[in-house]
Amino acid sequence: MTIVTGKAEARRKSQPGGSGALRNIWAHRADYAYVLPAIAVMLVVIAYPIYYTIELSFYKTPPGLQLRDKTFIGFDNYTTILTSDVFWKVTWNTLIWTFGSTFISFVLGFATALALHRDFVGRGVLRAILIIPWVISAVAASYIWKWIYHSDFGIIGAVLVGLGLTDRPPNFIDNVSTVLPSLIVVNIWREFPFAMIMMMAGLQTVPEQLLRAAKVDGANAWQRFWHVTFPHLRNVSVVTILLLAVANFNSFIIPWIMTAGGPSNASHIWITHIYELAFGRQRWGVASAYSVLLFLILMTLGYFYVRALSGNERKEGST
Repeated sequence: MTIVTGKAEARRKSQPGGSGALRNIWAHRADYAYVLPAIAVMLVVIAYPIYYTIELSFYKTPPGLQLRDKTFIGFDNYTTILTSDVFWKVTWNTLIWTFGSTFISFVLGFATALALHRDFVGRGVLRAILIIPWVISAVAASYIWKWIYHSDFGIIGAVLVGLGLTDRPPNFIDNVSTVLPSLIVVNIWREFPFAMIMMMAGLQTVPEQLLRAAKVDGANAWQRFWHVTFPHLRNVSVVTILLLAVANFNSFIIPWIMTAGGPSNASHIWITHIYELAFGRQRWGVASAYSVLLFLILMTLGYFYVRALSGNERKEGST
């Protein structure tokens, strides 16, 4: 028996790949062969652009597309960014844009989900109507709202003048003080249906037995929501907020189409500023440094998103 066992162990050790993890990989070589094309595509379209962007961020690039004439300058691009007044203005705009859009979209979507969770006539029709902003193309929505905000032909200005609330139509997106709030309104209008759908899905998981038991025990509507409903929605709320934050931090279409960062950089956020630096001014090195910083921030948000999902899976597995 010992001789047979020794021979089997010798055969396993003599197999290609050695022992341990390498032997396990060799045993599943057919599985890895299936995913190898996908891995190759990811390396070409994801890994290499990331590597090249990081490399380019350490170089001074000449105007135009002759990147072979670039000059290594170390961390000077990062120093230029962090000491620039425009950087801090754009960062502040990005924080206002991200926080305002995320918070209000989530609160509005949550409130709408709670309202639509009740049974009433026409609920399905109302749900379909409220989801329209989310399914409309962001490009189309941007142009529609650009005309709605128009100082001469916009419907909002015409209504305000018709009601006698103002003598002339307001200038929404050409005014430094109102342009960013105006864009945030458009972004909220388009994003809150996503939060509504996520929270409606979460509400389906709240046990009706617990709600009925709490009602029998004398809990009012607020107490039932706070002590029964909300704890069951905490995880989906975190996931929804993180998804909204990542999307808003990396949002480009609405602010670029409607204002292109103007007037006077009042509506520039990180992603639009990077685009202008790269394709407008052709400052590829500085734009790459901006992109690296943005990538690190998004990776941080992605880390918390993955942790939130992992927490959900662990809780589901424990139950």
